[in-house]
Amino acid sequence: MNKMFAIGDIHGCAQKLHELIELIAADPQKDTLIFIGDYIDRGSSNRDVVDYVLQLKKEFKNVICLLGNHEQMLLNYLEDEDEEMYLCNGGKHTLSDYGIKLSDTTGERKEKIPEAHLLFFQSLLPYHQTKDYIFVHAGLIPGISIDKQTIDDLLWVRYKFIDSDYDFGRRVIFGHTPMSNPLIMENKIGIDTGAVYGGKLTCLELPKVKIYQV
Repeated sequence: MNKMFAIGDIHGCAQKLHELIELIAADPQKDTLIFIGDYIDRGSSNRDVVDYVLQLKKEFKNVICLLGNHEQMLLNYLEDEDEEMYLCNGGKHTLSDYGIKLSDTTGERKEKIPEAHLLFFQSLLPYHQTKDYIFVHAGLIPGISIDKQTIDDLLWVRYKFIDSDYDFGRRVIFGHTPMSNPLIMENKIGIDTGAVYGGKLTCLELPKVKIYQV
């Protein structure tokens, strides 16, 4: 059976991502890489992370890249929206990596981000489903079908989802909320283990439910 490898919140930790990809030794032709979102912000190598993910998309036949709340905040910032919110959530590190100054106009901000990177941010998926799993950045609101969930819920929900034992029909694989260890429950698995805060970067292999960390 082909494997799926879901990778938790990276937040600019490029070295950890390189080491993790080497550790899992995924097959570029058979296996699927699924990034759960939050590639950028807070960490020191945000641009390098995006470069590496784009490289992996060329090397691997199957790569799924989900949208995180930090990518959404960046896209909003580039449209001159929610500036304070983005800057308060670690966005300054990403802006510095791209050479963007706070005094730049909206047009100047976009021009400083390479076209491939901007297209990458714009192409990220709100969620991904398979027969057995739902992959989403933050989680789901219990009792609401996935097609009725708002983008804010998918990117920002925390304990209303985490504390729930609701059966979503498929096991939900998520990140967003950092924990000291992966959260493994019957209805969900959380894989944000705070890599940017000194914790480990986590990868979940499915369907085996095997954990890799660096």
